[in-house]
Formats: sequence, structure tokens, C-alpha cells
Amino acid sequence: MEHGTEGRESTSSATGQRRAAIIYNPVKVDAEVLRAAVAAEPATAEWAETLWFETTVEDPGLGQAEQALEAGADMIIAAGGDGTIRNVAQVLGGTSASLALLPSGTGNLLARNLDLTLDDMEHSIRVAFDGADRKIDLAWAEIRREGGSVDRAAYLVMAGFGLDAKMLSETDEELKAKVGWLAYVDAIRKALRDKNRMRMRYRLDGRPTRTVSAHTLIIGNCGSLPANILLLPTAAIDDGRFEAVFLRPESAWGWLQIVMKVIWENGVLRRTKLGRKLVGRDVDALRYVKGKRLDVLLSRPEEVELDGDSFGRANAFRTWIDPGGLTVRVPVSEEEPTEQ
Repeated sequence: MEHGTEGRESTSSATGQRRAAIIYNPVKVDAEVLRAAVAAEPATAEWAETLWFETTVEDPGLGQAEQALEAGADMIIAAGGDGTIRNVAQVLGGTSASLALLPSGTGNLLARNLDLTLDDMEHSIRVAFDGADRKIDLAWAEIRREGGSVDRAAYLVMAGFGLDAKMLSETDEELKAKVGWLAYVDAIRKALRDKNRMRMRYRLDGRPTRTVSAHTLIIGNCGSLPANILLLPTAAIDDGRFEAVFLRPESAWGWLQIVMKVIWENGVLRRTKLGRKLVGRDVDALRYVKGKRLDVLLSRPEEVELDGDSFGRANAFRTWIDPGGLTVRVPVSEEEPTEQ
């Protein structure tokens, strides 16, 4: 089995109490407000003194998570956007330490897919210190560059090529900070002007290689986006597999098919028992696949993104799932049943 990190065990404090660490993005989080909220949470009395780490532009969470584990953290609270959470999760993957979320970004994609409460700091802190552990899958990617170098990174929600990644690279960060997801509207407009399609060869779970031409490829460890958009309808964060979709519209009609399928069928009909009976067949503009490992070779370098972060250009890409590779904190009612 492939793993992104060596298995490491966190160590509790000398008093026998569990120890928590908080890694926060100072751009997204008011540190003083956060410290006051943690101090006011009664459940912290059962824990050793909390460790605090601040992210920087140079190190958005990886180094801080390593330091937290070395200091004996049993749980790390990631307070920031999707990038902060992804970096912390990358270090925690394969360890016994758990990840708690204090979502503070624009997308909050993992929190949405776990149905966690958003915009409620006190509740998120309570779940961290007094919640339950839940095992979820962790996705890994190897990104091969033009010069032959390979970068390895984890992701929790989605990885993407084509229009998806171009949209992110075109997004104005200042506008995003002011108006949130509305900033992507202008980015989509810019990305759609690129008429070039991607040609790629891909191999799924060791099966024969296939060739496809598409505008976009998105691989999802889970499937929901903001605004009630269910992009990948059968993706589940704890089933040991990913779901991927190739978007390949040939015309305006193809884009309309995609909108109807994603927004109406996935976003509305699939959410009810009756609606699922009305879902139509797959359309030509979309191709869905599921698997545990995907190898992609592109005909030319393309932009790639992981959980909303741009990772530059790649000419080859490999992704796989580490089943149950990450432990997250959830409300007690969501605790996984124990085996009898």
C-alpha cells in the first residue's frame, strides 16, 4: 500500500492528559478571539495546556503540524481556509493524531462534506475538545513536472485539471477576500475563453489505458461544493474510492447538459428518494468513473489544483486513496459505531 507519510504516533503529555495544538492562519482568524474562545470551553480542563502555532506565507501549515506532533499533540485544530486544513491533514495522514476543523475560509469544502457547522467558532471548538473521532479517506497525488521532478501532496476534497484549475489561477485574490465565491464568476468567464481542450491518456485501477479529450478532469474524495452543488454524486469520503468526472462539451448544448446534470439532477433530484428515480442516463458531455488509483498522461502541461490551491503545471499525474488514512473530530452523535 502506498502512503504519503511514515506512520508516526503522537505522545500524550507526562500527566497522562491529551494535548491539543492549534494551527491558525492569522489572515483568516483573529488570534485573540480564538484564544478567548478556547479558554472559555469547559472541556479543555480535561486536556493539557494547548499549543499554538501560526502559519506564514512561507509555511502554510506543514512545518507547524510537524512541530505540533513532535511536541506531543494528540489533536490538531486547523483554523483557516481549505489550504491550511489540507496542509495539516497531509502531515497527520497515517498518524494516530486527529484533525479538528475550525473552518474560516471561503470554501470550507471538507467541513461542508462532513456536514459540520460553519461560522460558529464556539461550536467548532466544543466539537474539537469534546467530540468523537471518525476515520475518513485521505487522497494523495504525485504531480510530474516537465523537467521530470515529482511533487507529492495530499488532498481531502478534489483535484482538478483544465477549466477547474484555470478558473482558480484566474481568480483575483483581493476580490475573493471581499466578495467570496462571487469572485469565481469573473474567473469562470476568463477561463471559458480558452478554447483548447486537453488530450490525455489515463489508466484506472490497472485496467487498459484509454484516451480522452476533455475541457476538465476533476477527481473527488467527496462530491459537494458550495451553493448546494453536488458535482460528484456517488463520491463518499469513507468508501476507499474516489469518483472522477471528465467534462467534454462539444458546444453550447454540451455546457447546458452539464449544467442540467450537475445543478438540477445531482443538486436537486438526487437528494430525495423520488427524485433519484427520475435521474436520467449519463450525457455525452460528462463521463464519470470510480476507482482507487488513476494515472494520467497529458499531451501538454496543464494547470493542476488540489483543494482549491494551485499546484502549477503538470504533464503527468497519479492519484490514489489511503482508506481511513485520516482521523477527524466530529460531533458525538456522528461517532462511528463500535464493533461488537
